[in-house]
Amino acid sequence: MTVKNVQPNRPTLLLVHGAWHGSWCWDPLRAALDADSWTTRVLDLPSAGDESAGIHEDTQVVLRELSAIEGPVVVVAHSYGGVPVTQAVAQAPNVVHVVYLAAYQLEVGESLLGFHGAAVAAEPRGVTPPLGDPVRALYGDVPQVFAEAAAARLVPQSVKSFSEPVTRAGWHTVPSTYVVCELDQAVPSASQEDMASRADAVHRLPSHHSPFLSMPVECATLLTKIALEATS
Repeated sequence: MTVKNVQPNRPTLLLVHGAWHGSWCWDPLRAALDADSWTTRVLDLPSAGDESAGIHEDTQVVLRELSAIEGPVVVVAHSYGGVPVTQAVAQAPNVVHVVYLAAYQLEVGESLLGFHGAAVAAEPRGVTPPLGDPVRALYGDVPQVFAEAAAARLVPQSVKSFSEPVTRAGWHTVPSTYVVCELDQAVPSASQEDMASRADAVHRLPSHHSPFLSMPVECATLLTKIALEATS
């Protein structure tokens, strides 16, 4: 957990990373938010690097972080991070809004693999490495030097986290916004549009999968707009 800035009457932004990543991926976005005096918090999901951890372990980490925050929280989930966030916000009374940033806004009974129609093992084990060409798939619009540096920090993701189904869907009771990344090569925009139909509002960015790295200022502007509207 790390914290930046304190601004009265604004919600805290809790940023939850996706598969293979860590809290480090939010640094450029946090710098943009910090410049506008927003309070941000980040965490590291155990499923990134630990094959024994799945969505339930990740959910507990999100819940612990939420319980340590005073006042209203807007949770921003990226990609796989939407799965444990969906579970956690159903149990966190201080969450006032959820933002799904090219993230998995799943229904009860769905898993990440199942959403895409892939086979799910009864007892998933092991890890899955980052996508074959992460620079292209995850960072297509990030400057090459920064994309390669980010790709070098990726870690294997537990198969368990991709396979376990959601048992609670907090977006049924907590307002949500979906941000579609229109040029995404990792989560197809058509899949994002399907999940976006479950949200209360939809925005779009002309970005690939990681706008927090490719367009952090634009991403910060959109997220703060959503957060202010959620608490006005």
